[in-house]
Amino acid sequence: MKDPFSVDGKVAVITGGGTGIGAAIAREFAMRGAPVMIAGRTAATLERTRDHIRQAGGRCELSISDVTKPEAVDGLIAKAVRHYGRLDVMVNSAGGGIVAPITEMTNEIWRADLAVNLDAYFYGCRAAARQFIAQKSGGAIVNISTSVSFHGWPTLAAYGAAKAGVNNLTLSLSLELAHLGIRVNGVAPGPIRIEKNENFPEYLENMARQQPIGRMGLPEEVAWPVIFFASDASGFITGETILVEGGRGSRSNLLRVGSGREEGNIVVGPEKGKRG
Repeated sequence: MKDPFSVDGKVAVITGGGTGIGAAIAREFAMRGAPVMIAGRTAATLERTRDHIRQAGGRCELSISDVTKPEAVDGLIAKAVRHYGRLDVMVNSAGGGIVAPITEMTNEIWRADLAVNLDAYFYGCRAAARQFIAQKSGGAIVNISTSVSFHGWPTLAAYGAAKAGVNNLTLSLSLELAHLGIRVNGVAPGPIRIEKNENFPEYLENMARQQPIGRMGLPEEVAWPVIFFASDASGFITGETILVEGGRGSRSNLLRVGSGREEGNIVVGPEKGKRG
């Protein structure tokens, strides 16, 4: 029998695929036989992830793309199709939050957060849906949200609002596209241990103690639910956004600890106005 959890041969595009959770998602797809194309704005990180995947025997191409630009996202999908011949899975994973109290949040900060955390997801969903429809193949879209979109977080109002918009985008598109065989789901990570927060050992220790499960999550533990949503095993699931946070509702119990805080696929430090 065919393994329903298999993604072997499925062509996947992953935005934000050079670092953190996005890179972990790309690695997990590739090691399971899925050809992947990773996208982001920084060539060095994309190249490092691509080379790591290739050295492990996987197939990976990269695209230097600013996913806040609709033409760049359209070009990304077209490039993947030119190279691999089709598209089966779209993972919108790019994102980041700017720390700012509401009284100091400028219009520019608000718009910048919405651009990368909501607009880019809309562009990705639209481009993928158009390709799936053109192929007459169905497909899977997975949007990476954040637990902040459910619980909120002080000084991350723009980020949380944008990702809450992603949650509803996921739900609305799932209803709109279901009859075409296109499933749209989301994964909302909580505190995940990624490279950027290794410089904050006090934060890591305190955050781990505060999680009901007793530790922070690993990037792979976000990637695995994405694999599930891309596979046939979730064939009767669409419109769902699942929390991956080590204990539902734990965010309300967190203290401000250490010199930085991690939320989902970003790290935010103590300086206001800085993107993680």
